[in-house]
Amino acid sequence: MIEDESCLSCFEDIGILKDLKNKAVFVTGATGLIGQTVIKTLLYADNKSDLNIKIYAFVRSREKAEAIFQRDGLNGNLIYVEGNVLEKEIEITPSIDYIIHGASVTDSMEFVKKPVETINIGIIGTENILNFAIKKRVKSVVYLSSMEVYGKITEKKRLKETDTGYMDPLSVRSSYSESKRMIENICVSFFEEYDVPVKIVRLAQTFGPGVEYTDNRVFAEFARCAIEKRDIVLHTPGRSERMYLYSYDAASAILTVLLRGVNGQAYNAANESTYCSIRQMAELVKNEIANDLISVTIHDEKVKAVHYAPEHYLYLDTEKLMSLGWSAKTDLVTAYKKMIESWL
Repeated sequence: MIEDESCLSCFEDIGILKDLKNKAVFVTGATGLIGQTVIKTLLYADNKSDLNIKIYAFVRSREKAEAIFQRDGLNGNLIYVEGNVLEKEIEITPSIDYIIHGASVTDSMEFVKKPVETINIGIIGTENILNFAIKKRVKSVVYLSSMEVYGKITEKKRLKETDTGYMDPLSVRSSYSESKRMIENICVSFFEEYDVPVKIVRLAQTFGPGVEYTDNRVFAEFARCAIEKRDIVLHTPGRSERMYLYSYDAASAILTVLLRGVNGQAYNAANESTYCSIRQMAELVKNEIANDLISVTIHDEKVKAVHYAPEHYLYLDTEKLMSLGWSAKTDLVTAYKKMIESWL
């Protein structure tokens, strides 16, 4: 069974999932957190409302995909397509109506260790998917971008989709964020030149059920510390401020933009109530999740600074997405609890 049936509440309010009845949806990055959450949401909706949605999960490992989806008993109209977005020709005969493109490197350590691969998977992979969209004459494409496209924002203000800050092209850590910016421009260019109906969702940092226990991002490390009763150790002062998004809220945002978004446009997706600094989030986990049984300390190691994004203030304005009828449902504490429940 799906981890959170409340994922459909947004759609029940605005009635958009009926548009997917008897349609085919192609999802890349299908075994990643966001890809699998979108697929589980579609499978649950299909089971509940008999929508007859065909879901094509584009995966590198069928075995891994089967382990994820069969565990939840939500196979339905799920078809696995093995391949890699770096392959120029994607072989799939049936018609495709919608594409959600989420294949990407997401491990921040990999941005530094394998920056070329990070860039290539993003840029070459997206160009291949957009050419596939042309071939299949799809109704809509959503590209999953990131709040990191805003770069280094030093002023505390609400960021609309037209606001961007400085990004250092000579920092190897920028392999992810710079390529995300370029990919957004590729999407817009394909829309203008080839009329590909592509939209962009800029996701805040997303977590919930589906995150692997070994994930090395800070939110996962904080949760592991709470479970294992280890003190949280910050390797920076933790002054960067940003927003977060529960995985099923991200899925509803993506599907809302897929079906209601404007071509060639970007949409911020975040829960504005979650805005806090890294240090504040660590303290929240200590207090609300670990029940004050652990502490938070700072070991500021300059040598490791290359692995972390520059200090920033990413207060995303979500008014544009909310105008489509979407809203975030899950707060930060609940997101943590649901992720930990899925681990345990």
